[in-house]
Amino acid sequence: MQLDLESNKAESVQRRTALALAHLHRIDPEHKMARFYCIDVAATLFGDVSVLRTWGRIGTHGRTSIETCASVEEAERAASHTLRQKMRRGYLPAGQMLPPDLAE
Repeated sequence: MQLDLESNKAESVQRRTALALAHLHRIDPEHKMARFYCIDVAATLFGDVSVLRTWGRIGTHGRTSIETCASVEEAERAASHTLRQKMRRGYLPAGQMLPPDLAE
């Protein structure tokens, strides 16, 4: 019975955390800056939930940081905190960025 509850919890976590939360860009041609920041929430094999943060220059693989959380709610709080922080620093969703030649 305990095993069934654990497998149901893992399936629920995987369903809720299957999508990327955000893919952000910050482009400033004046400062020769073209950066990305990607935030994902994913279930681990051990029933925990991880917040995956990947960042770097556009066109590179970038660097990745993994923060493991005990619950989905805790992971979502950590991810949304990072998202708000990046938006305050000028990052925008990738689809909303204008090409540099159109931004002027």
